[in-house]
Amino acid sequence: MIIPTKHTNFSESLLGFGSYILTQLESPESIDSLWSQYQNDFNKKLYYAKHSFDNLLLTIVFLHSIGAVKEQDGVVIKCNY
Repeated sequence: MIIPTKHTNFSESLLGFGSYILTQLESPESIDSLWSQYQNDFNKKLYYAKHSFDNLLLTIVFLHSIGAVKEQDGVVIKCNY
């Protein structure tokens, strides 16, 4: 689910997961390190929505398609416009 519905929490949607990913991108990060950060935050109950690795990839693709992130030298970089 890209956007939340009345039966889906914002954090369970790709849009909500994207907002979490953007907060983690203060410096360029690899996909693996983003996944590790998410798993740590999920296990510590800092982010309570369960997502799969596929959702992480879909979220990165979504963020790239709207111009929020870009890839450079194998890492994901937040675009500051």
